[in-house]
Amino acid sequence: MNTFVYYNPVKWIFGKDTLESLKGELSSYGKKVLLVYGGGSVKKSGLYDQVFDQLNQAGAEVFELAGVEPNPRLSTVKRGVEICKQEEINFILAVGGGSVIDCTKAVAAGAKYDGDVWDLITKKAPVESALPFGTVLTLAATGSEMNSGSVITNWETQEKLGWGSPLVFPKFSICDPSYTTTVPRDHTVYGMVDMMTHILEQYFHNTDQTPLQDRMCESTLLTVMETAPKLLEDLESYEHRETIMYAGTIALNGMLQMGYRGDWASHNIEHAVSAVYDIPHAGGLAILYPNWMKHNIDVNPKRFKQLAVRVFGIEAEGKSDKEVGLEGIEALRKFWSSLGAPERLADYQIDDSRLSDIADKTLFNGEFGNFNKLNKEDVMSILTASL
Repeated sequence: MNTFVYYNPVKWIFGKDTLESLKGELSSYGKKVLLVYGGGSVKKSGLYDQVFDQLNQAGAEVFELAGVEPNPRLSTVKRGVEICKQEEINFILAVGGGSVIDCTKAVAAGAKYDGDVWDLITKKAPVESALPFGTVLTLAATGSEMNSGSVITNWETQEKLGWGSPLVFPKFSICDPSYTTTVPRDHTVYGMVDMMTHILEQYFHNTDQTPLQDRMCESTLLTVMETAPKLLEDLESYEHRETIMYAGTIALNGMLQMGYRGDWASHNIEHAVSAVYDIPHAGGLAILYPNWMKHNIDVNPKRFKQLAVRVFGIEAEGKSDKEVGLEGIEALRKFWSSLGAPERLADYQIDDSRLSDIADKTLFNGEFGNFNKLNKEDVMSILTASL
């Protein structure tokens, strides 16, 4: 295990009727609030009105940034930054899923920066300050409600980049599973695939002596897998939504990755794919991740075997570590397919015409991956296998 420092200052407010705490949380900040949200779902569900009631009770003057995209775009971030600067916003409230929260993080940092916010995302300039913000979560998936990471797409240059700063942790996150019961089936599936890949990205590392971390990852994966089919049979189940929402936050709030570094290469590849084709992030991961696994199984077959046995119940007797590991990969693919996740890039009408361009975009900072370094040839192999 490596030496580590764990830091997470987010006040996690979890459970039914927790939105009632919003006005009290806002009392520590100024009265000018920027409300950030996506499409019309927050209004259709009635959450928008409930949030506005809390804001009114807090005496807030509210400005709005609506229409945040599923892959949040730089142009939308810049609109938010402009509002914050013009109106002298004191606090930002993100109401939505990971995309809305990711956008909010960029707005919060950009509002305190004199230059182009893209400089912060491309790490040409450091984040030195940020507006405070909170979240009301409506989709269990990314874990952005309790971490300091964000992913923003520059559609003009077709770049989708991850970035982060300790200054863009939410001050609080209100997570009431009730607000996820109206999420449609496809987005529910995407959310569960996303959180599972977050866990798997962390699971594949090269650090010795991580038995407890391994078990924590495995148990969270098993919990999601046990709950997923039940939730898809009853999308309005508070009980199952509660379990999945809790798992999504735990999957990427830093708790599972203390003492080692996960890989994250497949996320880098998917970002490049969706920067070009604007597909759902988790849909891309469902396609790419099993092929990343097959490409890298020889790095440490024993680790793939451990996952196969402990999580997917693969029988190991009389088989090599690699054989067991490959059966585990196939079991993961079958599980995601059983939920309705896509299997091939062709499911999104993606062919091989731009694979080389996509591979080049993954190498923005050179070879990448912590479990195994990937070059362009590696990326092309994974993409080709995903067609």
